[in-house]
Amino acid sequence: MLKPLFLVGYMGCGKSTVGRKLARRLGVPFVDTDAAVEAREGASVADLFRYEGEERFREIERAVLEETLASGTPAVVSTGGGLPIWRDNMARMNAAGTTVYLRRSAAGIAARLTPYGRRKRPRLCGLSDAELTAFMTRDMADREPFYAAARRTIDCDALTDEEILDAIAQSEL
Repeated sequence: MLKPLFLVGYMGCGKSTVGRKLARRLGVPFVDTDAAVEAREGASVADLFRYEGEERFREIERAVLEETLASGTPAVVSTGGGLPIWRDNMARMNAAGTTVYLRRSAAGIAARLTPYGRRKRPRLCGLSDAELTAFMTRDMADREPFYAAARRTIDCDALTDEEILDAIAQSEL
């Protein structure tokens, strides 16, 4: 693996979980852009959204992406769910490495999210189960054209993490 591999997809689709395992399998560093933003700013993503606003959060997220690209180090990068849809981030990732879209249905993601997972995602806080699935369905439809620009798409609903890892490893890295 000579270039970064970017995992993109909706929040809660498994990018961080799969990314950690994939990085171990490939013997390369793992970068989680949300964790990098939190470390850089000393605040949670939820607090950054709440107190700084989404636009400021996206600017910080872009800076983390640029730092990751500038490092020149091959890595598996788990992106925040909104990173690919902001400005030209998806084009930047496609130009710099391999992008893989981990596609799941809204119902599949809702089933995966723990109460903590819902609380830590600012856009999902306070939604009932029915509201959550309806919100995600609408939001995912808006984001689909950006995610679909990835070089590879893997439909994950019926796959285990190991099957997803195998599918990524079999693709051209």
